[in-house]
Amino acid sequence: MLKPMKIISWNVNGIRAVEKKDFIPWLLNCGADVVCIQETKANPGQLSPALVSPGAQEDDDSPLFAQALGNQAAYESFFSSAKKPGYSGTAIYTKKKPDRIEKLGIPEFDDEGRTTIAYFGNLAVISAYFPNSQGEGARLPYKLGFCDAMFKKCTSLVAEGFNIVLGGDYNIAHKAIDLANPKANEKNAGYLPEERAWMDFFTANGFTDTFRMFNQEPGQYSWWSYRMHAREKNVGWRIDYLCVNDGFKSHVKSSTIMSDVMGSDHCPVCIEID
Repeated sequence: MLKPMKIISWNVNGIRAVEKKDFIPWLLNCGADVVCIQETKANPGQLSPALVSPGAQEDDDSPLFAQALGNQAAYESFFSSAKKPGYSGTAIYTKKKPDRIEKLGIPEFDDEGRTTIAYFGNLAVISAYFPNSQGEGARLPYKLGFCDAMFKKCTSLVAEGFNIVLGGDYNIAHKAIDLANPKANEKNAGYLPEERAWMDFFTANGFTDTFRMFNQEPGQYSWWSYRMHAREKNVGWRIDYLCVNDGFKSHVKSSTIMSDVMGSDHCPVCIEID
């Protein structure tokens, strides 16, 4: 039986960039057992030893880093990188050694590093970076293909007896409450009717958006444009999720947006499970 776990998901918009913004001290102080990362934009060979094995290095003498090392155990990392340099990519940092690590197993998506899956007993934790459908829906078919493949993967895992936590940047604001200006964005990537319809389908067929189990308030966002002081004004979108299979939702004790964490145009999202 798994012990209680804290799981965080964060699109860091470049892991080498966020390293310069105190990512490692934050990671070591965040208290998470598992951290799902999206948009790494790097492969492990391009990373510092501190990013590959956070907590195992002691070459930073800052007080925050020293405090982190004193408070938390080291993390092991697992990366799924894109073939295209500086693009996409996912990773999982974990304190508990996983039974195994997988990708999605579909070359057109694995070539972009879209998925990393870690198995812990009967729990599968998935870090997923859903494609952006882009202007005028240029990549919408690719996006919907990924959505379909992810639903099939999650459904298959549940049928095999696994509970799943699907963490990631879904690049979809599900409902009008999930973005500041829904009317103005109805024809824009991330809020297209086809994308919202897939979220309707996903959440009606066995999976739960954990954040809305606990919070029904507007103004709750996880991504803000870098333009027009959008974050200061809280003009944002909620496009980062931690979803679970319906049969597991009673084990979710909290689900929050960590909007005070800086370093990316996204902020982390977090759940605690028992």
